[in-house]
Amino acid sequence: MDEDLKTLLRQYADRYETAGFISGDPSWFMHQVQGRYNRETLAFVASCLSYGSRKQFLPKIQQLLDCSGGDFHEWVSKGEFERDIPATGQCFYRLYSYEKMNAFLRMLRQLLNDYDSLGDYAAHSVEHCHDGSSDVLAILDAVSDYFWSRGLTGIVPKPRTSLCKRPVMFLRWMVRDGSPVDLGLWTEFVDKRNLYIPMDTHVFQMSQRLGLLQQNSASWKSVELLRNQMLEVFPDDPSRGDFALFGYDVSDDRKGEND
Repeated sequence: MDEDLKTLLRQYADRYETAGFISGDPSWFMHQVQGRYNRETLAFVASCLSYGSRKQFLPKIQQLLDCSGGDFHEWVSKGEFERDIPATGQCFYRLYSYEKMNAFLRMLRQLLNDYDSLGDYAAHSVEHCHDGSSDVLAILDAVSDYFWSRGLTGIVPKPRTSLCKRPVMFLRWMVRDGSPVDLGLWTEFVDKRNLYIPMDTHVFQMSQRLGLLQQNSASWKSVELLRNQMLEVFPDDPSRGDFALFGYDVSDDRKGEND
């Protein structure tokens, strides 16, 4: 990678990885509750709902937080969500009906009751992974398999067969330490050097414009290749490139406005 581009990406990351980043971002919600369990559980649910328009999905996450009264882990683990998210056919958000959200929360409740917390389940998944996968892939596989094996598809995407943007974003929140945005709750059992960058079509197109990716269409291979590129820029913390790409995008938009 060109040294000038490396320098530019580092500058963007320095400029945009600030406390102000969380305003209007789904990561904001996990900073509104106290305690590891609450933060993990709310962050996970928030990540699962983070698709489409922010103007539409952020109020839905806020609705769930309001229903929980701030004790989000207990709201799920004790089944208190049943009164707020009944299993009806009414639309909750886009493709998710109240019935589907109820099923999702019931499965999450079972996971929490079996393992105490998402962090404990993630640590268990890493400890019992013997197929050579990285700690990050072990968790992505285990979390998606938990829901898919129980008949719930879509809400928690799988790696390898999709871009897996939302779970990848959730892991960035949980693993990266020393950040005003990310929480760094899982540093004891996940190496942040193995993290990926959350990818969607927009991130893919930006990466193409920067010459970071040469593929014609986005795939899990693109996610892996972008991580490898960012390791050249941030050797100990490749997912910091997420902030760098955000900064590039903001600056590119401003440039377009001024042209």
